[in-house]
Amino acid sequence: MEQSICIFGASSTQGFYDVEKGGWADRLKAYLYAKNEGDNYCEVFNLGVSGNTSRDLLKRFKNEASAREPSIIIISLGDNDSALNIPIEEYYDNMSKIIEQAKEFTSNTIILGAKKVNEKLTSPVSWDKTAHYTNANIQKYDDKLKEIAEENNIDYISMFKLLDDSDLYDGLHPNSKGHEKIFERIKEFLEKRGLI
Repeated sequence: MEQSICIFGASSTQGFYDVEKGGWADRLKAYLYAKNEGDNYCEVFNLGVSGNTSRDLLKRFKNEASAREPSIIIISLGDNDSALNIPIEEYYDNMSKIIEQAKEFTSNTIILGAKKVNEKLTSPVSWDKTAHYTNANIQKYDDKLKEIAEENNIDYISMFKLLDDSDLYDGLHPNSKGHEKIFERIKEFLEKRGLI
């Protein structure tokens, strides 16, 4: 069975600070490429863009998905919306529209929940003194993700309690160990669902 996975997100999806294997999405890609054989073929597209919010993804989602015709879509987004104070109602609307568009391509859309941060290092972050990533605020956006997943009858994978401070490079982005944990959770989920 030939299929393709499109993974949308921001810098953590893109693979920031995984110096070993390029991030959880690229770890998934390497794992699936190693399994590819004959008709059992899976293409993986890492479409993470650093700094992306739901506004940014809504602008680019349909074009990028159309170009790749995904059989599985994975979306990881919300941290940047929370830090930049994009109104939560707008976040909900943007993500709902993205999910509606995703349904045009596949019935297998998966939302990844938001990750906890080390607030000592993220409020504010070193590279932008106006951006504050706090767990209380991230949790609100994560709750909206769960709500959207339930309303649309799509899968949601919780990430909030997966990583601890030692899994974070700069308080926000996972290090290699953190990316490995995220990859393992997603891989196990996809295998349990029979999607890979």
